[in-house]
Amino acid sequence: MRYWLKFLGTALLAAAVALTALPITLDAAETPAKTLFGNKKLPAAMAAHSYGFYSKGCFSGGVAIATDGPTWQAMRLSRNRRWGHPAMIRLIEKLSREAQADGWPGLLLGDISQPRGGPMLTGHASHQIGLDADIWLTPMPNHKMSYAERENMSAVSMIKKGGLTVDDRLWTPAHAALIRRAAMYPEVERIFVHPGIKKKLCDTAKGDRSWLRKVRPFWGHDYHFHVRIGCQPGSQGCKEQEKVPAGDGCDKLDWWFTEEPWRPAKGPEKPKARDVMTMASLPKACRAVLDAPNPASEAAVTMGIDGGMVASAPAQLAPADSAAEPQVDTSAAPIAASAYADTPETGAPLPRPRPAN
Repeated sequence: MRYWLKFLGTALLAAAVALTALPITLDAAETPAKTLFGNKKLPAAMAAHSYGFYSKGCFSGGVAIATDGPTWQAMRLSRNRRWGHPAMIRLIEKLSREAQADGWPGLLLGDISQPRGGPMLTGHASHQIGLDADIWLTPMPNHKMSYAERENMSAVSMIKKGGLTVDDRLWTPAHAALIRRAAMYPEVERIFVHPGIKKKLCDTAKGDRSWLRKVRPFWGHDYHFHVRIGCQPGSQGCKEQEKVPAGDGCDKLDWWFTEEPWRPAKGPEKPKARDVMTMASLPKACRAVLDAPNPASEAAVTMGIDGGMVASAPAQLAPADSAAEPQVDTSAAPIAASAYADTPETGAPLPRPRPAN
């Protein structure tokens, strides 16, 4: 009995010591990955590689597209999401230039990725490996917008209010030409749009319709379209998405125009994946990406015209003190675009079973 009491006392002491140290370990392990990646201001100074999947991964060697170019302007600058794999940034610059030659005034760029990818503080489930980009369907204005304009300007939905089809008062052949231009690039694997936009394209596209197979219907993409390119050479840890099904997809739209896709889910909403994802959920390489040193400066990793790196720091629309949060005149309208602010509810239901995307 004395032996067992001694053994029990030793065991309890060991357990107490272990428990004393446990909270520190658990806290570090369970910090949401979105917090760790969302607070990185600059990319990982490493070779360009994507790790994991579009909705569960990270990337190294990221570059930013310049805030302004002759054929684009970046929006929602407070989010710090104009970063991507160099191949993605080069494609955006090329699209902006060639679309303008087609007659589009210039691109307004939405979210690409955080500097090192990973789950975002708010918003998207994807955009984690530097190979996704959102492009507004609103043409670029004919002036250089202020910081406040970029934060507060509302994107315009192409869908009729309360309906599921395109508003013909807003939609133009130029919109269709812009999406077609992006879909024609061989490196583009998917373009996500609202089902009503896909239907409009199906109803009006003439001649070669092969590009339509890349245009995939999805919730929420009524004011922008989402461009996704494939895993790039050298990214062995990048998980490819399944190939898009054969055909133009125009014969598989009926489900989207029933009540089912838009019916609110019953019961309590499940936590969003980005809100519960920890580092343990991501590829092991993402720890090295997170811990990697910063580049020398933002300018050193900012891409400008024709895919070249800018020679000097990009024009700053926010105050020059990079250590401080940008100060914006909010008297006209509230700024709801900050990466630290809650994402506004869009009314889109939770995803339900649907034709393969």
